[in-house]
Amino acid sequence: MSKSNDRSVYRRKEDGLWANKKDSASKPASLHNTQREAENAARANLLKQGGGELKTMGLNGRIRSKDTIGKKDPFPPRDREH
Repeated sequence: MSKSNDRSVYRRKEDGLWANKKDSASKPASLHNTQREAENAARANLLKQGGGELKTMGLNGRIRSKDTIGKKDPFPPRDREH
């Protein structure tokens, strides 16, 4: 279950742009030409809103990366990605 500040970055099929969307919202907060730009915008949004989980989807629509931003994770995993 997603929390109110969690965000997803994914590629939209209709126009090929990368979307930065709050999980509880119906529309993306911003659209970007590259995945990196969308991730950076999502990180900035999460830091402003007090933190949350950032999920980045790959081109196939599956979760490629998950990261906790701006707050301490109460049960941190052994991070082999960052």
